[in-house]
Amino acid sequence: MTNACLYSGGKDSTMALHKASERGINIDLLISMLPENNASYMFHHPNMNFTRLQAEALSIRQEFVNTKGEKEKELLDLENAFKNFNVKLLVTGATYSRYQADRIRKITDRLEIENMAPLWHVDPLAELNELSEKYEAIISSVSAEGLDDSYLGERIDKKMIARLEKLNKEHGINMVFEGGEAESFVLNAPLFKKRIKIKKARKEWDGTRGTFIIEDAELIKKD
Repeated sequence: MTNACLYSGGKDSTMALHKASERGINIDLLISMLPENNASYMFHHPNMNFTRLQAEALSIRQEFVNTKGEKEKELLDLENAFKNFNVKLLVTGATYSRYQADRIRKITDRLEIENMAPLWHVDPLAELNELSEKYEAIISSVSAEGLDDSYLGERIDKKMIARLEKLNKEHGINMVFEGGEAESFVLNAPLFKKRIKIKKARKEWDGTRGTFIIEDAELIKKD
């Protein structure tokens, strides 16, 4: 029997893992999906190769699962992973998206897997404030009106929260990015035994969307 976390390295899956830990649940495995298709409806996330550093910092075993990332068909790859790893409890970072949550729920119900989503319908400001105070997370991609390349690689701190609040009022973006407005990458968290230091990175920006691409990083001692 395995307690697993569907892990992307972003703020939501990392915080969900921590919330599960606070409830006394020990996570044995991080399942990280690697879609070939960057337009995957379920799993797209930049810098997935560096989630191995997060797994090492957490001292939790990680398994990468390849998928073509084709709509709906990618769910079979996820289901097979749950079977292969004998998952009996699953933690996800779902917050508001019914598209992802409902599809994962159907799989877990069919396989009789306990499904935990500790951040489901979390108050956006509450999540962001906790992230700012206890974690070190950066914005790794943007793809919504109002978000430009100046956000890429920037830490989600109090100043960033103020910027996101303004964008929410002006453009109606989801402040926790559940609509795909942006993505994030966690460099440090309470359960990390070490923090991640980015040694080299670059920005890609096409005028409407962009990505902060980590090229080299390492684990270092926490302050």
